[in-house]
Amino acid sequence: MNQQVVQSGLVVYITYSILDQAGNVVEQHDLPVGYVQGANSGLLPSIESALVGKKIGDRVEVTLPPEDAFGEYDPELTFTDEIDNVPPQFRRLGAQVEMAGENGATRTFYVTRIEDGKLTVDGNHPLAGQNATCVVSILNIRAATADELASGMAADSAPPQLH
Repeated sequence: MNQQVVQSGLVVYITYSILDQAGNVVEQHDLPVGYVQGANSGLLPSIESALVGKKIGDRVEVTLPPEDAFGEYDPELTFTDEIDNVPPQFRRLGAQVEMAGENGATRTFYVTRIEDGKLTVDGNHPLAGQNATCVVSILNIRAATADELASGMAADSAPPQLH
């Protein structure tokens, strides 16, 4: 039996985990997500490349340097202010704060430190500046429809968040 392999133009269903440099799982998706291989799905190109030629049931581990994953750490994306200047709902570690830049683009910042009456938010991805390891399991492969080829997304699945 000729088993289908991951190649351009096919819908691929995966589950995945993202691990930090210490091997801790920082994100895990156990519900299958589907994307169209080679169709600008938003999946990191280095992960798509690593999946080419793999088949259903394969588990692929890819270690990515910061420039291929979540970028370098940018200290200019951290801000510290007096806690009294921060609304009460954001006065806890891990709180998410949406901020708009001068150009109107928004970015999510996370409260990363509260000490000595000051609160610090950080707009860097938690894995910025680190190697990240993505562990991907291939669950299914099928032909893509014309609409799926155009969008890069499987019609019956949430898009992958590996970008």
